[in-house]
Amino acid sequence: MRKPLLILATLVGCATLFAQKPAWQPTPGHLTLPLWPNGAPGTSPNSVPEVDTTTAKDNLIAGKPLIRLGNVSTPTLTLYTPHYKNTGAAVVVFPGGGYRILAIDLEGTEVCDWLNSAGITCVLVKYRVPDSGPYPKSSAALQDAQRALGIVRSHVTEWHIDPHRIGVLGFSAGAHLAAALSTHFDQRLYDKVDAVDGLSCRPDFAVIVYPGYLSLAEKNFAPNPDIPVANQTPPSFIVQAEDDPVHVENAVVYFLALKNAKVPAELHIYAEGRHGYGLRRTTLPVTTWPLSVETWLHTLHILPDSAGSNPPAK
Repeated sequence: MRKPLLILATLVGCATLFAQKPAWQPTPGHLTLPLWPNGAPGTSPNSVPEVDTTTAKDNLIAGKPLIRLGNVSTPTLTLYTPHYKNTGAAVVVFPGGGYRILAIDLEGTEVCDWLNSAGITCVLVKYRVPDSGPYPKSSAALQDAQRALGIVRSHVTEWHIDPHRIGVLGFSAGAHLAAALSTHFDQRLYDKVDAVDGLSCRPDFAVIVYPGYLSLAEKNFAPNPDIPVANQTPPSFIVQAEDDPVHVENAVVYFLALKNAKVPAELHIYAEGRHGYGLRRTTLPVTTWPLSVETWLHTLHILPDSAGSNPPAK
């Protein structure tokens, strides 16, 4: 009788371990830090675990599935360090997902792999979802973004990062978050936690990929007044497809706002591509955008020129 009971106990134990398996976690060897030492402001951790909300009916990207991470109430950042060369540049990455989920691999870990290959340190932010934005509807995601930039600046020495070459890169809602941080860096949206919050959370540059919420469709695509572009907004690279159902006007309007504020900006509009392709290569030219970003980073002197010199970003 003891043997069947032992087998049953083993099966129950395996089922419990399987049920407790995280919906997503970084691969081994990457440092992960909580954004908030005592919990995120104004919220308490969910009683339900994080979950991959992807179903069999969801679309594939470049023939492959993706993780749609939901129920994130404990935000973190994960450090991805270049393996072979380190230029000193760093990019903080915000996956998209409509402020409902995070496309954590398509617009997160896969992006870090690319950035590391270019000698750039990647910091992947798992910010709170759902209902955490857009700002000012909710300030939660922008609080996480502000805190993340401060944490990165507090670790520049040990992470071998140039404090003048720290940028942001976001997709869709994450692109809006990158733009929101680019225009809301002068004052924290939360009470100071520690010395980290005394450091600047202004990005030195921004990459905005198929953004949403930057123009108001209900007002003939007027600029979003909650994204107040000014001359201190960082230089920005913007890319979107003309057939994007989220509306290409988001990219165009934001570019014009940057131009009017005399902020260096580069805009790439492609005929086809729709939305949510990340950097998975297809036959469509829009999926070559990462190569254009690398070229742009060289022109800003974020990445070294051919002679190897690398003056600080301005």
